[in-house]
Formats: sequence, structure tokens, C-alpha cells
Amino acid sequence: MTVSPSDNELPLVQHLIELRNRLLRIVAIVLVIFAGLFYFANDIYSFTAAPLVKFLPEGSTMIATEVTSPFLAPFKLTLFVAVLLAAPFILHQVWAFIAPGLYQHEKRLARPLLASSVILFYSGMAFAYFVVFPLVFGFFIRTGPEDVAVMTDISRYLDFVLKLFFAFGIAFEIPIATVLMIQAGMITPDGMAQKRPYIVVGCFVLGMFLTPPDIISQTLLAVPMWILFEAGVLFGRVAYRRKLAREQEEAEEQI
Repeated sequence: MTVSPSDNELPLVQHLIELRNRLLRIVAIVLVIFAGLFYFANDIYSFTAAPLVKFLPEGSTMIATEVTSPFLAPFKLTLFVAVLLAAPFILHQVWAFIAPGLYQHEKRLARPLLASSVILFYSGMAFAYFVVFPLVFGFFIRTGPEDVAVMTDISRYLDFVLKLFFAFGIAFEIPIATVLMIQAGMITPDGMAQKRPYIVVGCFVLGMFLTPPDIISQTLLAVPMWILFEAGVLFGRVAYRRKLAREQEEAEEQI
């Protein structure tokens, strides 16, 4: 029996069509959320700027040095918030696309990892907003010269806080990365624990590159990264034991 080229290409075409449809759904939900939030764009920006504004000297305000900044800065922030709020739906679409190609034990591992990744990213951003921002902005403004008027440009402020949001959000994904490395067999939990001194130094080096050049924000990023690494090793041990148990059961079944 001969197989025509069209028969081989059909599954690939179907996968591409499904991928396109899911991408369109993602874009649609982001646009719907963005449309609902856009009316509150200025309020969202005011909420984001609150950690800085409360430390500004009396009479100082944030400024816009470009003509389009009063519109574009809240617009960009609202779009960013829309993507964040759509993250569970986006991950659901990604999961629905890749799940058919996974084994059952991989599905059992992937589901909690996907859910945890969203929660950890949100937690990292919340930690940055409620803990890091007040300490960093208070330090910057209090240590500045008294004869310098502090009036931050709204676009530059937005770029600064988005950088920190991403830095802390990604840093809080360390437990997920640790578990995946252990589960993939790249390293064992004991091997990961033995590299603890290098990990600690690496956390502070990353904190130096991902945060402003001050010891406070660097430490506030490095220490949580270290703690999250330890949490990843702990959960990795659990996943590793389950993996060994499953492999032993499979070996016994083949005997």
C-alpha cells in the first residue's frame, strides 16, 4: 500500500491550524481584557506609581518629558496588565496544545508545574511591589542631595518598574526550573545541594545585574532566590523519589 505525501502532511497541517486557532484565542482574550481595562488606564498607572509618589517631597510630582508619554505610558502598562491577567488562559491554551503528546506521568507533573509557575510569577511581582519598591524608592530619595528636585518621568518610571517586575517574577520561577532539571535527569537533588555555595554566589551576581546598582535591591532579590532554590531542591527530592519508584515498578513489570 502506498502512502501519498498528502497523507503524511495532513497531521502537520492540522497541528498548524490548531496552533493558529489557539494563538488567535490568546490574542482575542488579551484584547478583550485590555478593552475592559483601558478606561481605568490612568488609575492603574497611579496605583503602580504609588510606591514612589508617597516618598516624593512635598510639591514634587511625576512629569512627562515627551508629548505622547501621558497616553503611551498608561497604555503600555494596561496592555502589560491584560497579558498578566490572561496568563492562566494562555497557559491553558498551551497545555491543550501539547498535552496530547505527553505521557500520563508527564501530564501529572506538568499540571501542578504550570499552575505553580503562574502563582510564583504573580508572587514575585507582588513581592516587588509591596516589599522592594518602598525600600528602594525610599532609599533613593532619602539619600539624594537636598537641593535636587525629584520629579521622575512617567515613561522612565514605567520601564524601571517593569524591569523589576520581570526580574522578580522570573526569579520566583526558580523552584520550577529546579524541579524540571531534576525530573529531566540533568542532575540529582543531592548533586544540586552540593552546588549550593555556587548557587548562592550566582543569586547575588544575578541580583547585581537584574536590579538597580544598590545593595538593598540586590539583596532583596538574591535572598528570595536562594530560599526558592532550597524550596526547589525540597520539592525536587519528592519528585525524584516518585520518579525512581515509577521506574522500579516499570522494571518489575518487564520481568
